[in-house]
Amino acid sequence: MRLCANENLPEACIIALRQAGHDMVWIRETAPGSLDTVVLSHAQAEERLLITFDKDFGDLVFHRGLAASHGIILFRILQPSAGILAQRVVAILASRRDWHGQYSVVEEHSIRMRPLP
Repeated sequence: MRLCANENLPEACIIALRQAGHDMVWIRETAPGSLDTVVLSHAQAEERLLITFDKDFGDLVFHRGLAASHGIILFRILQPSAGILAQRVVAILASRRDWHGQYSVVEEHSIRMRPLP
């Protein structure tokens, strides 16, 4: 999968996702400190699914009308350690094939998906 990881994802997640074969861009490496609007624009321009722990992206898309047609996954799961979190993120991404075009919220025991405008 082509992914754009917001800078709030731990490095262990980035390493694990790259090892799992995902084409990753990590904002912490490419454009640290970028505004959320810039991160979203970057993901959109490169046709990447945005993964984040920042719920502000939902507001940008649904209330401010910014484009995000390739999808956003908001993780709202506990982070007991970076290593465990990395394993969970890789497994969650592998569990479905319908992430694109959706605003997805991944919680401890559920995944909610809403089509993007």
